[in-house]
Amino acid sequence: MLSFILRRIISLVPVLLGMTIAVFVVMNIVPGDAAYARLGMEATPELLARYRAEYGLDRPWLVRLGDWLWSVARFDFGRSLMTSQPILPDILIRLPATFELALVATLVSIAIGLPLGVLAAWYRNSWLDVLGRMVMLLGLSMPNFWLALLLILWLSLGLGVLPTAGYAPLTEDPLRNLRYITLPALTLGVSMAAVVARFTRSSLIDVMRQDYVRTAIGKGASPRRVLWRHALRNALIPVVTVVGMQMGTLLGGTVIVEDIFAWPGLGRFALESIYNRDYPVIQTVVLFMAVFYVVINLLVDLAYVAIDPRIEYR
Repeated sequence: MLSFILRRIISLVPVLLGMTIAVFVVMNIVPGDAAYARLGMEATPELLARYRAEYGLDRPWLVRLGDWLWSVARFDFGRSLMTSQPILPDILIRLPATFELALVATLVSIAIGLPLGVLAAWYRNSWLDVLGRMVMLLGLSMPNFWLALLLILWLSLGLGVLPTAGYAPLTEDPLRNLRYITLPALTLGVSMAAVVARFTRSSLIDVMRQDYVRTAIGKGASPRRVLWRHALRNALIPVVTVVGMQMGTLLGGTVIVEDIFAWPGLGRFALESIYNRDYPVIQTVVLFMAVFYVVINLLVDLAYVAIDPRIEYR
């Protein structure tokens, strides 16, 4: 097990290196200029040249790429081109909001998707299964931004029970934090729940066709025991996989939803940095996103052992 974890950590290095280089190249070929974004279109050529020289934007991009990689190796992520402040503190300030939203949205998706998938599989080909599949299809096809606007119109502007946008730290005011996080968590959790439900239904139906399940039924085991003891646990591995992938995506930042609800997470921070052509910030955010995704995948692999003790990693 330990050797497996070490191999996965070592494999993280080329992944992060490739991600960093790809983002750096893309940010240098897209139209736009950080100097103009910071100083405005009316800035004089002398002022623009001074700004580019101060932040090294006038050097060849290969040289800047080498400097960036060397700085990251020393855990120095540089300064923002917009604020001239170190980038890492701004990232760390936004991490709690991102973790919280991703965790709550994942819990919402499991609370909705897992029972829905189990019911659809257990009563397959019935009206309940048809209704469940329609709900799954609706959740998959509904864009997040459209669902966010519907929830705002219904729960905020219509009923007035929840605020439209904002953020309150959990440690300062838990109740206010719950009011602010409900809408973005529902927005993200509903679409994710549709994916969880589809995987649960498909996996559970496959497991229920296995010989050992039919044997348990033939021996007179109760339907509840067959479902919870024999079928569901073995059907959870693909479900855990998709939940981990979805959570890794959420930790990477949900740009549109965070922007709609003014949620101060990494996704909104990255969007603001893209608007301002703040290259060091964008590179750092993408680097953190890649780390989150790889770590989540590692935790998913380790969760397989808890679900099925027959799985071994060497």
